[in-house]
Amino acid sequence: MSKPLIIVESPTKAKTISRFLAGQYAVEASMGHVRDLPKSKLSIDVEHDFEPTYIIPPKAKETISKLKKLSKDAQEIILATDEDREGEAISWHLVQALGLGNETDIKNGQEDRRIKRIVFHEITKQAIEEAMKNPRDIDLHLVDAQQARRVLDRLVGYELSPFLWRKIRYGLSAGRVQSVAVRLIVEREREIEKFKAEEYWSIEAKLSKQQSDKVFVAKLQKIDGKPVGKMDIKAEAEAKTIVSDLNGAKYQVKDITTKEVKRNPAPPFTTSTLQQEAARKFGMSAKQTMVIAQQLYEGIELGEEGSVGLITYMRTDSLNLAQSALEKIKQVVAESFGRNYTLEVPRHFTNRSKGAQEAHEAIRPTDVTRKPADVKRFLDRGQYKIYDLIWKRTIACQMAQAVLEQTAVDIAAKDKYVFRANGQTIKFDGFIRAYTEGTDEKAEDEIEGVLPELSLEEMLKLHELLPLQHFTEPPARYTDATLIKALEAHGVGRPSTYAPTLSTIQDRDYVEKIDKKYRPTETGTLVNDMLVENFPEIVDINFTSHIEEEFDDIAEGKIGWVTVTREFYDPFKKHLIEKEATVEKQVEVSTTPCPHCGKPMLIKFGRMGKFLACPDPESKVTMPMPEEAAKIAELTEKTKGEKCPLCGGPMEVKRGRFGFFLGCANYPKCKGISKIWNKTGFKCPACLASEGRKDNPGDVAEKKSRGRGKPFYGCTRYPDCNFVMNKKPESQTDIDEAHKQWLANPPKPKKVFAKKVS
Repeated sequence: MSKPLIIVESPTKAKTISRFLAGQYAVEASMGHVRDLPKSKLSIDVEHDFEPTYIIPPKAKETISKLKKLSKDAQEIILATDEDREGEAISWHLVQALGLGNETDIKNGQEDRRIKRIVFHEITKQAIEEAMKNPRDIDLHLVDAQQARRVLDRLVGYELSPFLWRKIRYGLSAGRVQSVAVRLIVEREREIEKFKAEEYWSIEAKLSKQQSDKVFVAKLQKIDGKPVGKMDIKAEAEAKTIVSDLNGAKYQVKDITTKEVKRNPAPPFTTSTLQQEAARKFGMSAKQTMVIAQQLYEGIELGEEGSVGLITYMRTDSLNLAQSALEKIKQVVAESFGRNYTLEVPRHFTNRSKGAQEAHEAIRPTDVTRKPADVKRFLDRGQYKIYDLIWKRTIACQMAQAVLEQTAVDIAAKDKYVFRANGQTIKFDGFIRAYTEGTDEKAEDEIEGVLPELSLEEMLKLHELLPLQHFTEPPARYTDATLIKALEAHGVGRPSTYAPTLSTIQDRDYVEKIDKKYRPTETGTLVNDMLVENFPEIVDINFTSHIEEEFDDIAEGKIGWVTVTREFYDPFKKHLIEKEATVEKQVEVSTTPCPHCGKPMLIKFGRMGKFLACPDPESKVTMPMPEEAAKIAELTEKTKGEKCPLCGGPMEVKRGRFGFFLGCANYPKCKGISKIWNKTGFKCPACLASEGRKDNPGDVAEKKSRGRGKPFYGCTRYPDCNFVMNKKPESQTDIDEAHKQWLANPPKPKKVFAKKVS
């Protein structure tokens, strides 16, 4: 007989676990899902308890064949897939795909007796060994919860999407969670569109002690004993009247209030809070964050140590930390910051998120004694940022409170006006020494700075009295952080769904990200309005949240998955049939006459947005929308004379999914394309100085860096030429000076990191 066989999802995870078990086991990867519903048809038998028909996808067949051979003679077959519902379902599918038992066998406990199921929250030697001592059966309640989600999502997607094809255009789709996310974005955009800015004013006095020029700011707080509200001074004239009345006034300290404030740290990371904080601090998308977290969980090569899992499982909504971890954290805090930063009793957190599962652990380093600096040389930039973030947050959550002293000083002027200055000092930094949580928006009245030592009745020196104009601002568009926060608060989706949901709504072209903020596209708005009007239950936040709670009940064995599916599907199907008969196809008629038949052209939706089409169904005549035609004409003039980089032929302005670009006029014979640059009018000095490029130099054009999107100026022939400058050149002198600086400080070559297999 061959060695016992352990099956995990990924090669990286297999490699890490194999090292811990010192060759005693054969550890192989299933490469993710081994069975799924086929894409070509519904594959759900709605008449017979929603029986799904699974297939082994072509990409998984070779893996399954290999695993079958290995499992044939294995002493034991240990299923070590992830500990969540999806991981449980993968184990369940593996048993059937490998011919070790069918669904009934598993249900009755009659699958191959060699099969064992193990779970662990972290990929460490201790955790693996502990899991091996405590195998269990496949948890069919978890499998049922995952199957219910998969079946319901398939039913909604495959039955509602064709309705959208027939009523709007082909290629659209709907989904339970994605449609709610789009609705939130559309509704926020409409709030912004309806918003009307209101003007208001504030009065600020810049003051100092008599013998000092160190200025602090005080805001007008009261007039004749009545508080001045944010919106009370509505016009410039009112503000100027107050300033005029204060002319020559003396400013005297009338009251000083000091209080001690204690602040607690943020809890350890869950999936959603990690995604939110990585978005705030690093501008990472939810998808980027999860890819990196997966790499850190499955294993990183740490030189002689080999592959090591650096963090615990990253799909979790628990705030719990293991007792062993709490003890190590206390030790690290004492060693790194001092005993006065430790806690007598560990701090525990309660998750207030709807539907949170507390059974597992929060995201933490597998070994908190392994500091970010210790592993930095083994990590790429993104991996280091995420590990550093998780380490600091984990340490900070078990550190002493921060103690702040907040001071409010009331300053009287003319016995009629009262100004207030706020300040704070840190008496004991506590957890702030290690980490502070980011915020989505800065509060307007956020306390900043430190006040000088002041005493009652002290006379102050006025440096400047300023009437300041303000306008109320519309609600902010959603970012990755705020959208995930909203979905979690409403109980829509679960840790494993946030990142794919955000990717899906962008891939479907329902929303676009501009400066890291979500805006609905015309298509997204159209689909949302169709669903809200005709299928309100699909995009209803409370209803979707209720379904998620029922999935949780299935996972706990409180309700059967078929019951939940039936309760949803029967009214949904009836409603769909009714709407199919009553909702007419959306047709919008333009005022543009068709060059083919002379009738007004129809406005249709395609993959690239709106276009004009001949009303004759047999005709293939189409035209761009007038505004698009004008843009094409403008860009055609701007790019006149551009040559194809492949064949040297003329180029034409074309529109793709990501905007306008230049394509070869000889397409499809030639598939040359190039970007439409915002050129400065100057040729690249580095190209002109190069023997190989001087006859065909690049242009200096505006570019945008990733992350914060700050513009810079560089050569259009990158990567052949890497000339860059920070400021827009206004003259040849600017270009020549920038070239000199570039030659003196050439850009460093980018470090190339080996890709991690997830």
